[in-house]
Amino acid sequence: MSQSVAPTSSWAMQRPGSRDVALMGVAVLGVSMSGPLTALVVAPVLAVAFWRNAAGAAVLLPVLLTRERASLHGLTLRDLRSSVVAGLFLAAHFAAWLPSLTMTTVAASTALVTTTPIWTALAARFAGVRLPATVWWGLALSVGGAALIAGVDVTVSVEALIGDGLAVLGAIFAGGYVLAGARARERLSTSAYAVVAYSVCAAAIAVGALVAGVPLGGLSTRDWLLIGGITVCAQLLGHTLLNLVLSTVGPTMVSLVILLEVPGATLVALVLLQQAPPLLALPGMVAVVAGVALVVRGSRPTTLVEPAT
Repeated sequence: MSQSVAPTSSWAMQRPGSRDVALMGVAVLGVSMSGPLTALVVAPVLAVAFWRNAAGAAVLLPVLLTRERASLHGLTLRDLRSSVVAGLFLAAHFAAWLPSLTMTTVAASTALVTTTPIWTALAARFAGVRLPATVWWGLALSVGGAALIAGVDVTVSVEALIGDGLAVLGAIFAGGYVLAGARARERLSTSAYAVVAYSVCAAAIAVGALVAGVPLGGLSTRDWLLIGGITVCAQLLGHTLLNLVLSTVGPTMVSLVILLEVPGATLVALVLLQQAPPLLALPGMVAVVAGVALVVRGSRPTTLVEPAT
């Protein structure tokens, strides 16, 4: 039996104060740096994914063991299961999305990977949730925008088209990460969930790198600095500040603000990489962002897990 989505007051957008606006501005700048900085790294993308997650877990572990240690009492392996699943989805997300940043433009890759709310909405529909008409209009608009981006990239190169496909696949895996993470957050504190998910993600990537014969060490000083920048900007500043304002501005506002990563990453890529997306692809990117915004506004998911990018 299907059920309709009932928007709750917790999903109402609250008017942000000047402090919230400033924090969200810094957070958007942080997550916008992720794609362009990753595209600058010469090291294998698996090394980038491994170290940013391992470092993120290492930074949050002291917080868990001091300020939130009480949240560990009474936890069982069953309580951690969803966090483990989330970590595996996160590893798959990075393995798919990061290579796309060097195959297509950063702007196209970022626009397509932000379609995660579309896949979580479709998962909800398959689970029996009746979606409002607004969500379906958003889905149609985003699909049309993605098709336009892909159509333009066909004329660029086959590699660019494959990059588009990997970015979409990364968004699908990120949807699994969000859904599993939402279940995990029902029992775990933010730091406990993040430490487990990031650690599992790093371990899974390490196994994959070992099987594929991809080195995780021996990086140049330049790559270490770039990975450090990615970790600070996207993993710590971006995600942490968005979670900080979550309780005051509401999940809907945060979800919509995350979409600003698309123009943000486009501008950063223009400055750092001198990389501009094809003009014909710009309407497709706008359509994707607008469609995802409609999905977010219409679906009102029950919780928000920090973005994977």
